[in-house]
Amino acid sequence: MTDDAPEALRAWVREDFGVDLTGAEAVGHGADRHARLWRARAADGTRYAVKLSGGGSPAGLVVSAYLGARGVPGIAVPLRTGDGRLWSDRGGRRLSLVPWVSDARALGGAMTAEHWRAYGELLAAVHDVAVTDDLAALLPPGGAAHAAIVAAARGVDARLRAPRPGEQGDPLVDELARIWSGARGTVAALARGVERLGDELRDRPGPAVVCHGDPHLGNLLLGPGGRVWLIDWDDAVLAPRECDLMFLIGGVLAFAPVTAAQQAAAFAGYGRVDVDATRLAWFLSVRALDDIGDWSCQVLDLASAEADRRQALDIVRGLVSPHGLVTLADAALADLTRQR
Repeated sequence: MTDDAPEALRAWVREDFGVDLTGAEAVGHGADRHARLWRARAADGTRYAVKLSGGGSPAGLVVSAYLGARGVPGIAVPLRTGDGRLWSDRGGRRLSLVPWVSDARALGGAMTAEHWRAYGELLAAVHDVAVTDDLAALLPPGGAAHAAIVAAARGVDARLRAPRPGEQGDPLVDELARIWSGARGTVAALARGVERLGDELRDRPGPAVVCHGDPHLGNLLLGPGGRVWLIDWDDAVLAPRECDLMFLIGGVLAFAPVTAAQQAAAFAGYGRVDVDATRLAWFLSVRALDDIGDWSCQVLDLASAEADRRQALDIVRGLVSPHGLVTLADAALADLTRQR
């Protein structure tokens, strides 16, 4: 293990959590641009995820601690500081320490039927925990930002129709404009669908449970014997189950679609549930618009590194592919129309 952690970080961990780190290496995967993450080892050989976050809220730490205390399987419970807190404050940023439970990511393609079943059991256990007043005050409702998400997607469309100075002629922006042009009608339909179904669901919101909010395979770690852990609870929300279940029904990653057999194994673990087609289509559409709008804005950020912009462009390309989330959401809206 390399040791690229600043000496100050090691001193903070020792002072705040009472853990002596002997080595650490930076971890690059993850979409949180406001955080730094290290995989660290303590003197006794225990490994930890050390995170220094300058954005968002501590909701993920609070929720994972709450779930772990109630025996929900597959939760990496954060360590507490010497004075009992879930994080410490360092220079206006949150420092947290969580057990490093596994190096095997589900996206590596090694998931067995047992892993899929355990994945479903884990989500069911999360959804079954009681929602306390503290959690209700802490967690936002799922999809609450849908109006801003729709506006942002429409803003990208307008920007690509009339590029700003410096954007026109940029190869990545030009390629984004070409991709967006082919998906423009679908994106517009998703925006209208989100608004229409949002109005409908406002009158029948459905029971809100604790949801991870982003339980795709990139946030799932694998262990022996079919064991799994769901990590990165920063996007936890209170929402109907469909907010999480859309990740089991077809998946949301274009390069990792969920097969019928995998879905069946996951629901064998989750148990019987009546999935509301309207809620499912709405959450899919909100997520699709959020993803394509956010990643497109990263392509349009000419100040960012070209490698980052190119990666964002590849993700946009995947979103509108035959297995991409934009396509899946559009199909869900079409199925809903046919059912009515």
